[in-house]
Amino acid sequence: MSPSRTHPAPAATPRPRVNLALQGGGSHGAFTWGVLDRLLDEDGLDIGAISGTSAGALNGAVALSGYVTGFQGAADEAIRRARKHAQKALHDFWRDVSQHGPLVSPMTLQADGQLKSQFNFDQFPAYQWLNMFTRAFSPYEFNPLNLNPLRDILVRHVNVEALHTGCAHCGIPLFVTATSVRTGQARVFSAEQLSLDALLASACLPFAFQAVEIDGEHFWDGGYTGNPALFPLIYNTPSSDLLLVRLNPLQRDDNPTRSIDIIDRLSEITFNASLIGEMRAIAFVKRLLKEDKLDRGRYKNLHMHMVADDAGMAEFNASSKFNTDWAFLQTLHGLGHRAASLWLTQHREQIGHSSSFDIEGFFLGQHPHTQNPHP
Repeated sequence: MSPSRTHPAPAATPRPRVNLALQGGGSHGAFTWGVLDRLLDEDGLDIGAISGTSAGALNGAVALSGYVTGFQGAADEAIRRARKHAQKALHDFWRDVSQHGPLVSPMTLQADGQLKSQFNFDQFPAYQWLNMFTRAFSPYEFNPLNLNPLRDILVRHVNVEALHTGCAHCGIPLFVTATSVRTGQARVFSAEQLSLDALLASACLPFAFQAVEIDGEHFWDGGYTGNPALFPLIYNTPSSDLLLVRLNPLQRDDNPTRSIDIIDRLSEITFNASLIGEMRAIAFVKRLLKEDKLDRGRYKNLHMHMVADDAGMAEFNASSKFNTDWAFLQTLHGLGHRAASLWLTQHREQIGHSSSFDIEGFFLGQHPHTQNPHP
């Protein structure tokens, strides 16, 4: 993994600087909102770059839009103001998602979470019917006008020009991954390539929305080929610290028996496959570097970090990813905020020095029953 360092490192800062890799996962992306909210606090971290897919891409774009907008004045004050603007931008975005939940998700019934204290939809006959409906009819049939209410929300909360200037102005490039329908390969959008269409493509579930066309190419959700893609952070930034915000569980102890549960588990496995593949490659390079079999001047010895809360998220199954109730989003935010606080307490001092979790033990099946990266 030989990096071509196309983005200059910003000025030195007392706050540790890391690259962020943000997973997708529907409304579970509110967990990432909580993580980012905590990391942007005064005693948190500085962001070197962001790679995001689906909800991770939306979180990254909204946060960067707010950050660039607030980046005004003298250096230290500009950064503090930028962080506050990013926090507010994320709050306003998720609040807007909750208020327009019935448009984004037909299964959202009430804005206050009443009648759905467990936040899962799989026991609702309407959800099961909707799931079967989308398997029987494509979005080209049930939505021929290709209406996507998410676009209107993004128009209100994403400043595309800010995404273009985020790297040059603030030293924070954004990388957004989508999947090419034609080639089945990942397409990473960055710098001037970033657009609302790129964000919509990254979050385009093929059973829910028509493929997004960009420059004559059609794209689906980036989770199929990179959830999230790590290689843009490795090859295009100078930082050796990479923090993954993980939403999707790697293992589930229950054996799915209903067809709807089987489909959901297959989707989780598929959306984790590319990440596991990249983690395997990183672990291999790290092992060769440790054995002095690779040139340390050419290859990065990455410091890998991860924020997740499998135990806290365990009660929310795949059906809850369509739940946009404000009560649920706040619950997820709280889980993410606490997980980030725990990680900062335990591992902040390792940034710049060492990895804070064992890649082989966690991702490559060495210890299959280990679910949380924190002791």
